[in-house]
Amino acid sequence: MSDASQILKDFETQYVPQINQTLQRLNDGWIDQPILQSAMTYSVNAGGKRLRPLLTLAVLRTYHDQPTDGQLMAASALELLHTYSLIHDDLPAMDNDPLRRGVPTNHMKFGAGMATLAGDGLLTLAFEWLSKAAIPDAQQLALVRALSHAAGPAGMDAGQAQDISSEHLQLNIDQLADLHRHKTGALLHYAVEAGCIMAEVSTEERQGLLKFADQFGLAYQIYDDLLDVTATTEELGKKTHKDADEEKNTYPGLFGVAGTKKRLKQVVTDAEAQLVALNHATGRDFSLLNAFCSYFKIKE
Repeated sequence: MSDASQILKDFETQYVPQINQTLQRLNDGWIDQPILQSAMTYSVNAGGKRLRPLLTLAVLRTYHDQPTDGQLMAASALELLHTYSLIHDDLPAMDNDPLRRGVPTNHMKFGAGMATLAGDGLLTLAFEWLSKAAIPDAQQLALVRALSHAAGPAGMDAGQAQDISSEHLQLNIDQLADLHRHKTGALLHYAVEAGCIMAEVSTEERQGLLKFADQFGLAYQIYDDLLDVTATTEELGKKTHKDADEEKNTYPGLFGVAGTKKRLKQVVTDAEAQLVALNHATGRDFSLLNAFCSYFKIKE
């Protein structure tokens, strides 16, 4: 295992349980309807890498010591919103996926109507958590504004709409990158931005970190596209080869597997180079954030 992989593994070992413990607060009277509570907690508790809140916490750890309970709650709010997006993405009217994280999708267990409401509940509750997290009022407002933009019709929602409207059409590389910048990259951009807001990172350093976030987000989507054609359902916990079957625009569809691997390596290198430049400019240690690039395991 490389040093970067070990750093990431140790960080996950320390903070994923703290994120999961924070997410258990869903059982503390936030939801007033028992079936809705079951549906909402079902998808939140189904597992997942908790990558987005981990990124937020990694920025905080880069600039500060241990995150506070309020910062953990604010970071975990993003996982609520991310889970909403997965529930809605899996619905029959969208991708109609039967499996997510190795278990039946929300609508397969609770029906499409209740799954829709569970997603709605997680989306709105994410903003309630941000507004009630024990962090300064100005940071609460900044986080709400940033997440509203990232998740809304100028961000992830726009990407989903573009994904649907582009089915059966061949996008060029610039159009595909724009689609993924909205659909996948927007929440990863916000994850880093949220850490910058709570750590009160300077404007100059924040710009550099957000450039890293955007490269990381692009790499994440390229990697996801690659796994869809190279991994098994058992490995991913969801059905594979769906993108090609549904004639969706992907990097393997545009460049082939070998070309996609080459492009992924370049984007990861660009993300790492951004942190090197920040280190040279500030003298700060960004090895924890750099370790997230070890997430992309490219098999030759």
